[in-house]
Amino acid sequence: MAIPSITPLEFSGINFDYIVIGGGTAGLAVAARLSEVPHLKVGVIEAGPAAFDEPLINIPGKFGQTIGTRYDWQFETTVQPGLDGRKVPWPRGKVLGGTSALNFMAWTRGNREDYDAWEELGNPGWGWESLLPYFKKSESFSEPSCSHQEQYNSFFDPRFHGDSGPVQTVHSLEYWPSGSYFQQAINSLGVKMGHDSLAGSNVGWWNMLGSVDHLNRTRSYSATAYYRQNSARPNLFLLTNALTTEILIEEENGGWLAKGVRFSYDDEDYIANASREVILSAGSVQSPQLLELSGIGSPSVLKDAGIPVKVSNQNVGENLQEHMMTMAVYEVVPSVESLDDLKFNRTLAEAAEKEYANFKTGPLANLAASVAYISLHHFLSAEQLAELSSKADRAGDPSPRQSILARRFHPAQRLGQVEYIFDTGNWSPFFQSDPSKKYATLLQILQYPFSKGSIHIAPMKDAKPASIHEPPVINPNYYLGSGGELDVDVMTMAQRFGDRIFSTEPLSRLVLSRVLPPRATTDAKDGHGDDEDGFRSFVKSQTVSDYHPIGTCSMGGHKGIEDGVVDARLRVYGVKGLRVVDASIMPLHISSHLQATTYAIAEKGADMILEDAGVKAN
Repeated sequence: MAIPSITPLEFSGINFDYIVIGGGTAGLAVAARLSEVPHLKVGVIEAGPAAFDEPLINIPGKFGQTIGTRYDWQFETTVQPGLDGRKVPWPRGKVLGGTSALNFMAWTRGNREDYDAWEELGNPGWGWESLLPYFKKSESFSEPSCSHQEQYNSFFDPRFHGDSGPVQTVHSLEYWPSGSYFQQAINSLGVKMGHDSLAGSNVGWWNMLGSVDHLNRTRSYSATAYYRQNSARPNLFLLTNALTTEILIEEENGGWLAKGVRFSYDDEDYIANASREVILSAGSVQSPQLLELSGIGSPSVLKDAGIPVKVSNQNVGENLQEHMMTMAVYEVVPSVESLDDLKFNRTLAEAAEKEYANFKTGPLANLAASVAYISLHHFLSAEQLAELSSKADRAGDPSPRQSILARRFHPAQRLGQVEYIFDTGNWSPFFQSDPSKKYATLLQILQYPFSKGSIHIAPMKDAKPASIHEPPVINPNYYLGSGGELDVDVMTMAQRFGDRIFSTEPLSRLVLSRVLPPRATTDAKDGHGDDEDGFRSFVKSQTVSDYHPIGTCSMGGHKGIEDGVVDARLRVYGVKGLRVVDASIMPLHISSHLQATTYAIAEKGADMILEDAGVKAN
């Protein structure tokens, strides 16, 4: 299907009803839903190219290979004292589809309590029951066969799955036996199987769904799911390779009104106007960046950047929360199957490419899927839980957000505070594989971080105001602040439990040795087991981002502009005709990968926009 082309001059000449900034995960979903109303003209501006024919995006088994390429903004954090002075890469999609084109296709949801907390903070309509219809609306789930369910425990409850949404979700055709060894090991340690992780509780172990088309086994992402099939609509206009530089905000009747956007294309500036609303869907990194560049934010930040203040809001770019991840690597027996085989064996790689091309099967059709969300009570004693809970209650300010976060660490909670993902191969950027050996990796991710940071535009340089052409200043404050040490504690204790998993039958049968962290770094001097200091050092020296930033334009709830950037209908405080619809609006983090929730936010956001406009989609 040919994608309609439009010049920047033609785009700027259209009188849009709505302009969506960012053709990513949320932006294309919003645009597709708004353009279901034939008389509404909807424009989308995307900084990256369309890449519908890109194998690195489309083929599931090539996940991760687009990171660091032209499809990635290639952001990085500031120096992080809590990570031994390291900077950390922060990939973000610079391509039609945004990060949904770069992610690892994980299709998960958080716990019911995660979303109910948003509503508890004063954001009506954002609890689990209200969001569930939008989760389902975005999804078209391909049910596994009875034999697949029996062999791979791919059980599901149809009440919690969509069957006609744009995003295709499916189980892998098959799973390598090593994943079953991992599941049996943690099962013997008391972690039970979760029968449907999308039903409001993800606690337990299970094989993860992927956003993959079941017919052709290609990535299903917002560019294909929401845009391509609707691209022929005469009222939907897309301009790629165009960089939004400013939201145009004008004074009107004593207040501020968003009127359109300024954008750059081939170093030429253009303006596009929106008569109803501008919808900012640039993600947790660039949505706050664009608000600040447009004069909405903290006066001190804007003054340092040389940007005139239009709407003062101290919360823009604040409340940044991110999942922290470590990767422990083990050498395993040579018989273990791994995608690494394709990196080091050209014959196997060519065979896999041929099988995928001809039959859409084989290793390139499958995804890493052995996952477990584990409650702390599985690996901490009653005394340790009580001590951790006490630390959580004392950490941070006494705000409602902090109180809810602390509650997630109380001994009675049965939430998945830590996620483990098992996969064969070496995933770590800190360890160089020996091609003659085989490896397995345990990814460990903290789900409810106390560490909070910020994303802001950079100060002026050479008396020149900040611009979109300069990367934002990303400072997650990993392991810092009053709760940062608690994050280190949890990650350290979880690291010890992860090592215990690999020492448990039947997974232990595959393991030859642990190579990261090296045994020598965690061997206690007295020879009586592993030294916690070694694991703590490993956590600080090798934590990386899990690519799940949220909160930088969060919903303010009961406190409004004092505690947020948008209201419960995602309208930016202090500006009419401007909303933010993406993962940045989440006030508290969730125990989940972000993709499915971001689509649900977009679906709900589009409904609210149409409701407020008094129009209905067909």
